[in-house]
Amino acid sequence: MIAIGSVKEDLDIEKRISITPEIAKKFTSLGISINIEKKYAEHLIISEEEYAKNGANANKSKKEVFEKSDIILKVSNISDEDVSLIKNKSILIGQFDPILNKNNINKLIEKDIKIFSLNLLPRISRAQSMDVLSSQANLAGYKAVIESFSKFEKAIPMMMTAAGTISPAKVLVIGAGVAGLQAIATAKRMGAIVFATDVRTASKEQVESLGGKFIMVEGSENLETEGGYAKEASESFKDKQEALLSETLKKIDIVICTALIPGKKAPLIIKENMIKNMKGGSLIYDLAAIQGGNSAFTEPDKIIVKNGVTIMGESNILNKIPISASNLYAKNLFNFVSNLYDKDNKKININLEDEIIKKTLIK
Repeated sequence: MIAIGSVKEDLDIEKRISITPEIAKKFTSLGISINIEKKYAEHLIISEEEYAKNGANANKSKKEVFEKSDIILKVSNISDEDVSLIKNKSILIGQFDPILNKNNINKLIEKDIKIFSLNLLPRISRAQSMDVLSSQANLAGYKAVIESFSKFEKAIPMMMTAAGTISPAKVLVIGAGVAGLQAIATAKRMGAIVFATDVRTASKEQVESLGGKFIMVEGSENLETEGGYAKEASESFKDKQEALLSETLKKIDIVICTALIPGKKAPLIIKENMIKNMKGGSLIYDLAAIQGGNSAFTEPDKIIVKNGVTIMGESNILNKIPISASNLYAKNLFNFVSNLYDKDNKKININLEDEIIKKTLIK
């Protein structure tokens, strides 16, 4: 019988889990045994009894989970302890930064461990149910709006009272990928006037369908890769975009930054001189902080005030919504493992002719 295991993450940096009780039940129904570490999801108020009811086995130690499991499911970070405990020729599945985890990935390869990173999934329809980037970005975009609105010291929607009218807040979303589109939709639902910008011209229709106004450089090229991601803009485009953005920011109350380029430092979009011209009391919420930030002065998990403008950097916003994030992430992992699993023969089949398997396999 194939055994899948998952251990507690370092809660100082990651509160999500890889296996929920619901997903444990789905795995056991396929004839796969589940091993979790003792008090695996205690921080999410999920008891070991709930896991036991759904067929999962709670183990005394992390070491025991690794020894009993053929497949290990993780969220992101690979620790030195993980490397030492995971057994040879097993399988590791998660979403791993090849730069942050480079040394430990190389050590795992030496142990003949197959590593699958779901952030490398191809953008094809068959992979949508496994797409961790989309499921997690959706929640990130939503939560970024909630967090920024809670810090903003004015009302968001238009309010007409006997004492006068309160104008609606103006929100600019930078980057109209999955997180950005969800931010637009959430901000609109809460009564804001929403603007958005993106280097991908194809985003215009999506932004407008959600009620946002798309801001773009006239005659701009479409800066989109075949995989649907944004790519680096030319210097000429950057200059034109900067001038347009600088003028737009003068009338904006809240900026939500979501622009990222996979595998690269986040593009610096809001420059220091732009912040000087923004209204006092306005706010920038930067989801790209962990990769350098889209805004000047951004620092991960810090609130910086410059010229009356508040700049908030977020390293892992999903830690503020870990239950919902874990539910979606665990489903993504289950769908990925199901694609690897030969149900008839009850074994793992690493078929490199399958684009999903080939593209996500680090080794």
